[in-house]
Amino acid sequence: MKRFLVIIGITVILLITLAIVNNADNRSTSSVKDAQQARHHPVEKSLDQQSSINRFISDIQAQAKEGKLPGVSFIAGETLLDDVTDQWGDPADSSPSGETVYIDYPDKKVALGYNGDIIFDIRSFEDRLSDIRFADIIKSLGEADEQRYYEDDQVDQIILVYQVNGTYQLKWVLPRPTDKEGNPALHHISLSIDPTKLTSNQPSVLETLTLDEKIGQMIMAGIEGTTPEPETIRLLENYKVGGIIFFRKNLTSYSQSLQLVNGIKRVNSVNPIPLFLSVDQEGGRVTRLPGLEELPTNKEIGLRNDPKLSYQIGSILAEALHAFGMNMNYAPVIDVNSNPKNPVIGDRSFGDNPSLVSTLGIQTMKGTEANDIIPVVKHFPGHGDTSVDSHLELPQIDKSLEALHELELIPFIDAIDEGADVVMVAHILFPLLDSEFPSSMSKAIMTDLLREELHFDGVIVTDDMNMDAIVNHYEPGEAAVQSVKAGSDVILISKEYNDIVRSIEAIKSAVEKGEISEERINESVQRILAVKGKYQITDEQVAYYDLEQINKKIKEEQQ
Repeated sequence: MKRFLVIIGITVILLITLAIVNNADNRSTSSVKDAQQARHHPVEKSLDQQSSINRFISDIQAQAKEGKLPGVSFIAGETLLDDVTDQWGDPADSSPSGETVYIDYPDKKVALGYNGDIIFDIRSFEDRLSDIRFADIIKSLGEADEQRYYEDDQVDQIILVYQVNGTYQLKWVLPRPTDKEGNPALHHISLSIDPTKLTSNQPSVLETLTLDEKIGQMIMAGIEGTTPEPETIRLLENYKVGGIIFFRKNLTSYSQSLQLVNGIKRVNSVNPIPLFLSVDQEGGRVTRLPGLEELPTNKEIGLRNDPKLSYQIGSILAEALHAFGMNMNYAPVIDVNSNPKNPVIGDRSFGDNPSLVSTLGIQTMKGTEANDIIPVVKHFPGHGDTSVDSHLELPQIDKSLEALHELELIPFIDAIDEGADVVMVAHILFPLLDSEFPSSMSKAIMTDLLREELHFDGVIVTDDMNMDAIVNHYEPGEAAVQSVKAGSDVILISKEYNDIVRSIEAIKSAVEKGEISEERINESVQRILAVKGKYQITDEQVAYYDLEQINKKIKEEQQ
């Protein structure tokens, strides 16, 4: 009996010991699993933490409506640079970018951008911001009005842009979400006001311009040669033209092109307003920039029906223009290719389905503008159903406004709703809308339809006024004056120095005679200045760029 009790005791002890060991092993295994899950799936916040984050986001949004950010006493668009230095002293660092300068105050965890003497951009890097994650922003504020992307050697970021009111724009900047980290932490926030809306005791840029300078801003001029020739210099110095369009005849190699663009910038640097430097770089068969691999046509992109590819094409086009020192691209084409016999559009269109054209065209537009190049959507109100090339003769489309709304206008309406900044108007006669003038000279189409009905408030640029569709029917000065009367902001004239000069002089004469009011000129110039300000274009010299980096991306997209 005694031996039996001893055996039972030993058994109990063994069982207890085994249970303790197993429990320890289980705890150890559970800890490992928890640690692994924590690395891949961050621990959920407590209700109190989440509530605090939500209140912080709401506070940021509320203060942004007043031009302020939490913890910063300055107001975007109102605070003067002197007020900042009086309170905080000299900045630790400053970085000029054209007319804008950014100053850093690391101890305050704030950076400020100013233009002239006014702070227009406030960036906060305060520690609490890192508690906010991508999902928190979307859950609290809804989908962003716009998503942008920025990538360089150090960062790969997504920028969620919210228009908090008519004055202020709030940007939430985070690392781009990945499969490994799908819910990244916030890096910083930026509250800004459009520099063109800044108020100060100084006169506005528009108020400082002469009539000659204002009219010059409304001209996009083509030039001859591969260097800044005397006529080009006169257009810049004497006639103050606001933009240059480049063609293949001007661009023979990358090094030559860069020298030409930088030379033009140097000449224009004496003028108060930087230049639109523009080109038709659509991809496919319409390209101007030398030394680059060929991008797929819009038709090919349409057949693949891949919006991400469209966005990436827009980004690549923007990178190419940056490399050449340019800032405006006449792309994307958002014409619906509804007429298979069309001699001018064809594979330049994404296809014959307006919804497809709209989706893909807008993604190319967004990829371009997200990389700080101005996209120009074209050819309003739609060039897809023509059987005549407007380079050679004036096409005619016998469609009613209702019929245009059912097809051609759909991509343009969507692009305008998505924030298109510039629209190019085609040379097409729509007799059911205007029996006298083609669309590029028609008040019914540019003002009544595009401005008033579709609510487009950006820049309207004509297609080339040197096309036979126009020159076979109108004298250059007459066409330019009628186009301005009808509502265009920028007259594009691709060649013939004398035609450019005659157009400028004709517009000035019309103003002096009272046919065109100076207020009408001011409206166009204000729109032009707004776009130039939004994209912060400058006449700064551009450094040499390794085109192979772009060509590598193009080759990757072909795979």
